[in-house]
Amino acid sequence: MTDVTRDSSTGARVVVVGAGHAGGTLAALLRQTGFAGSITVFGQEEHLPYHRPPLSKDFTDGQPVKWLRDPEFYTEQKISFLLGQKVVSIDRARKTVRSSLGEDHPYDHLVLATGATPRLLTLPGGDLRGVLTLRDLSDAQRLRSAIDTDGALAIIGGGFVGLEVASVARNRGTEVIVLEREARILARVASEQLSAIMTSLHRERGTQIRTDVEIAGLRGHNGAVVAVLLADGSEIACSSVLLGVGATPREELALHADILCDQGIVVDDAARTSDPAILAIGDVTRRPVPGTEGHRRLESIPSAVEQAQQAASTILGLPQIAPEVPWFWSDQFDLKLKIAGIVTPLSETTLRGDPTTGRFALFHHRDGVLSAVESSNSPAEFMAGRKYIAHHTPIAPSRLADAETSLRDCVLV
Repeated sequence: MTDVTRDSSTGARVVVVGAGHAGGTLAALLRQTGFAGSITVFGQEEHLPYHRPPLSKDFTDGQPVKWLRDPEFYTEQKISFLLGQKVVSIDRARKTVRSSLGEDHPYDHLVLATGATPRLLTLPGGDLRGVLTLRDLSDAQRLRSAIDTDGALAIIGGGFVGLEVASVARNRGTEVIVLEREARILARVASEQLSAIMTSLHRERGTQIRTDVEIAGLRGHNGAVVAVLLADGSEIACSSVLLGVGATPREELALHADILCDQGIVVDDAARTSDPAILAIGDVTRRPVPGTEGHRRLESIPSAVEQAQQAASTILGLPQIAPEVPWFWSDQFDLKLKIAGIVTPLSETTLRGDPTTGRFALFHHRDGVLSAVESSNSPAEFMAGRKYIAHHTPIAPSRLADAETSLRDCVLV
């Protein structure tokens, strides 16, 4: 058994499973907020925590890995990383985890930050060379190599990650075909209006987009993919395929320990699971979201950081921070998209700005109260919208539609 020495002042041992953005942020926050106990972080990859958004946004720029913290930080702060190791089981009664090396590690607080894994499609030809996913640094390196070769890239799935990759590939002159099962791209994550705008933008930049398509399989030659087979009998020629059909939470460890899960580890607004000694943060969780009922999965860096803050407060016994309006960003071509809140089917939409210029905001509201804002190159509109959503500020939609009217004058008082 590997024993972790208890800190003499706190007596607390924290074990974090997952060295991604959520786990790495938590380890740093604990030290910054005064935690003096031991911190052990398991990482399945061989890398210290790094920024993951560049994997889909800047994966061809050839820049070095962007670390969350300089490696020296973890040494100075006495944060122990066990890289290239997995936690294979949790013994809740004994409060220990067992590593893939067969060693037991005791904990007082266990934090599951296991993230999510790309959703795979069970397709004929799915094991061909050139069929790619994008979740970690190794995936990004393989995708970069694929784009640097001749031939078209077929992207199965029209979500944000797929479209980010499409924009990077098109900027490098690669032929790109996006294949989406739904009637529109971004169907699960954006409004119809934003979907239409982004469809037009991508097509103007040369991305082929086909919706309402069913994938029947992949055809190969000499072990490598050469075409996507559609259910209508047609083929899409390509030299590589990116599967961008979402991600599945890595909840197996929690499930085997009888921790409550529901397509993600269920947590409260303090990052606590059904076991009071076990917390969960990041993409693996299903969490409460302000302004909505029940729990949702939020796969975003801001959500991971907020939950790391929640977990740090819980471990240290500090008051919880006020929950923030969920938000995230996406870079596509020369558009920096920032989206806050939750788009609901019953909301009305007001457009501010001109999509043809790349600078606009879509405000979604009901009975004069905002529920979401989808903005492009419009930081003032994004910040105001996020603030108004948080405070349930009543607004005048007709004033929002006039870009000459100040955002402050759009508020009803």
